[in-house]
Amino acid sequence: MNCTGKPNKPPIPSSNLQRIQIVMMKTTLLALTLTTALAVNAEPAKKPQPLKVGDAAPAFQIKDTNGKQIDLAKLAAKGPVLVRLTCGCLGCDRELPYFQAVHEAYKKQGIQFLAVFAEPDEKFGKYVKTKKLNMLYATDPKKQSWPVFGTKTMPSNFLIDKGGKVIAISKGCDPSGLIATKIGNQAASLVKADKVNIKQQVDKNKKPTTPKK
Repeated sequence: MNCTGKPNKPPIPSSNLQRIQIVMMKTTLLALTLTTALAVNAEPAKKPQPLKVGDAAPAFQIKDTNGKQIDLAKLAAKGPVLVRLTCGCLGCDRELPYFQAVHEAYKKQGIQFLAVFAEPDEKFGKYVKTKKLNMLYATDPKKQSWPVFGTKTMPSNFLIDKGGKVIAISKGCDPSGLIATKIGNQAASLVKADKVNIKQQVDKNKKPTTPKK
């Protein structure tokens, strides 16, 4: 008995004591792991860094409207690629003929064109027939392609050389065709081709509009 008159408690066997210590250590480690995981998840997602001229093109894959996989790295291994992230808005729609002309002007010299549209497939099907798209294209209604290229701008264009280096970047819409002409000239220089005046070529084929009375 102890001084209180109560019987002494029997000592805990050493084997049981070791088990208790192991359980306590595991519990502590689990608590630390959960705390770390919560802290990591609480951190805000890092914003994608915008691409710069001279950067390596990002790893980018997307399926075309027929479900075929398009791999930017494989395209760039064959030759230069012009990637256009766009949509069917009025400004982009008016600019489209100039970029189609860029594709026609330099495809024989090896310039490949990939256009990614932010429209759903069901809407895009009619758009393709109406506009008679002549380049490789895909749809991305969730706009997941934009962060890959570090941009939020609609449209954005990236000229990538054979091997995967970004040669030129243009952002924003110009329905007059000046942006398309400039990037077309850069594409011509890349493949050492004669430059085509894209703006002049498209403008001369435009149907004249008669003002409403």
